Amino acid sequence: MKVFKFGGASVSSAEAVRNSVNILRMHTGNKVLVISAMGKTTNALEIVARKYFNQDLEMWTAFQEVKEYHQGVITELWEESIELPEVEKLFGLISNRIKGEPSLNFDYEYDQIVSFGELISTQIISLYFNKIGLKNRWIDARNCLKTDDQYREADINWELSARLAKRIFTFETDDLYITQGFIGGTLTNQTTTLGREGSDYTAAILANLLDAEEVSIWKNVPGIMNADPDYFAGTQKLDELSYKEAIELSYSGAKVIHPKTIKPLQNKNIPLFVKSFLEPEKEGTIIHALEHSLELVPVIIVKNHMALISLTPNDFSFISINSVSDVFSLFANYRLKVGLIQQSAIDLSLAFDEPEQGIESLINQLHVKFEVKYNTGLDMVTIRYYTPEAVAQIADGRTIYIEQKSRRTARMLLK
Repeated sequence: MKVFKFGGASVSSAEAVRNSVNILRMHTGNKVLVISAMGKTTNALEIVARKYFNQDLEMWTAFQEVKEYHQGVITELWEESIELPEVEKLFGLISNRIKGEPSLNFDYEYDQIVSFGELISTQIISLYFNKIGLKNRWIDARNCLKTDDQYREADINWELSARLAKRIFTFETDDLYITQGFIGGTLTNQTTTLGREGSDYTAAILANLLDAEEVSIWKNVPGIMNADPDYFAGTQKLDELSYKEAIELSYSGAKVIHPKTIKPLQNKNIPLFVKSFLEPEKEGTIIHALEHSLELVPVIIVKNHMALISLTPNDFSFISINSVSDVFSLFANYRLKVGLIQQSAIDLSLAFDEPEQGIESLINQLHVKFEVKYNTGLDMVTIRYYTPEAVAQIADGRTIYIEQKSRRTARMLLK
């Protein structure tokens, strides 16, 4: 059994959906197909969620745009203007939700609305596949991937999910299942999401639970590149990576795979292929167990929207382990992801993903014990297998706030 994951770009139009059919027909045997929201639907539903939470009536315009986009894809696929009852039901559920009053928990409301992107895309694609004779069974991922209630970044209940997944994905009467990436459900059937770009993680979870032979993630790039081709010229494809190297790259902000994707695969030695849906016959990149060490060209990863906070104790005492522990505890309460740390005798600096709600409340709490300096809107650039030339290229003409180098990795926080 193989797990295939199609991202938003690979199902963004009727043409792309038809192309996915060609890819599936190239591969025989049992398959689970994990699908993301179509195109930029997640971004569009995020706008709906924010406007709904703020009770901004423009949410209806944003919602209508989402509906019209999907109706356009349906019309092209069926070659006539029709309504699919299963899809109309989902749009009705969104409409009913945003007619009501939001709770006081934005993360909860976010998950209840944004999750519809995957539900809608999978219903459209499942219905279309059945229409053209590609028999499949649609599965609601919330019924088998059970999570806690940490909305927007839920943790999987592995034991329960394993039991449910093996009960649902039996392959007794079907050899193709279609389900959603990114979403799960609590024990009380509230919808959760697994973190932005979490469909890759879903594919890895199901592969682990169902003991898949391999996972293939289909992208609009030839494989994993040594830098983002949208921003850097002369990029090169990496033919293979070890599990460890892939974890390092994804943790540093590489957008090709979700940071949590690798562990469930490595635990069962399941190889991961990253391939182009535009050129499906080509090899792409394989992530697997390697006995030999890799010598790669410099791999450049840029992570935007970073914030930097530098702390000095108000009494000018040393930065102690207790001080560091207190700061990290506070960051954990705010669910902030720290990507870089630098410490001196009386200074502690932390770079982290800038949260949507801003950092004013955090800074006010830190002021109790520390003098606080901060910057927002920064870029963190990681260069694996760095060379002096690569570092100089990135730093040229920019203000460097922090620079760190280890044996293989250089990191810079820049403006």
